[in-house]
Amino acid sequence: MIVVRKPQDIFQVDGRIQNGTFHGRWHFSYEQYQDPEYVHFGQLQLFNDFTLSPGALFPLHLHREIEIISYCAGGEFCHEDEGGISGVLKKGWVQRTTVGKGMLHSVINNRQDIPMRFIQMWFEPSKLDLEPSIEQIKVEKLDRTNCILPVVSNDHEGALSINSDAQIYSSFLQAGKNLKYQLRDGRGVYFYVIDGGPVQVNNNTIQTFGAAKIMDEIGLEVRSEVNTELLLIDVSL
Repeated sequence: MIVVRKPQDIFQVDGRIQNGTFHGRWHFSYEQYQDPEYVHFGQLQLFNDFTLSPGALFPLHLHREIEIISYCAGGEFCHEDEGGISGVLKKGWVQRTTVGKGMLHSVINNRQDIPMRFIQMWFEPSKLDLEPSIEQIKVEKLDRTNCILPVVSNDHEGALSINSDAQIYSSFLQAGKNLKYQLRDGRGVYFYVIDGGPVQVNNNTIQTFGAAKIMDEIGLEVRSEVNTELLLIDVSL
């Protein structure tokens, strides 16, 4: 079963933050957006696509007992916590933050001249009361071109580890190319078109900024007629 979400059906919000503004696309219930149909998807509890104006930041705020994955979709993403600057991400790079028993952190547009876009995902942790930690990887465009590259996984060497039963795959699919992905029993995929598109997934059309919940499918075949950036989040259901 594939449940397609059109871009216009995903909650959007604009607001002011420190030193600027943000635009958000919130896929699951969060703050003023409450939707009983989209509370979570397996371990995936939050999927927010943010764009921050030049130099803007979300100031220090507290999180507890979640695994945070941040994917930079444009510009330069900067993470800061009580210990100072913990890492800068460029487009396609990924960071895992285990907040565990508690962490104060902020998210910053590292550039004063261009917007910064990032996708933040929260996952239910497999263990509680963990010590906070941060890890990130550089993911070059060539490495994810015409393949489904594991960027967060406990089963793939070179990917970021995560304290949750989840895997994240990144892809840059060139025009006219195909991708295939096999699903295991009891698992589902949350599929997102970051840029480019539309794409065809098992003959379902998913537009740019659109998404799909995929369950009870043996495998996926993905095709696009234009260059497209994709994310696949594989979780137990």
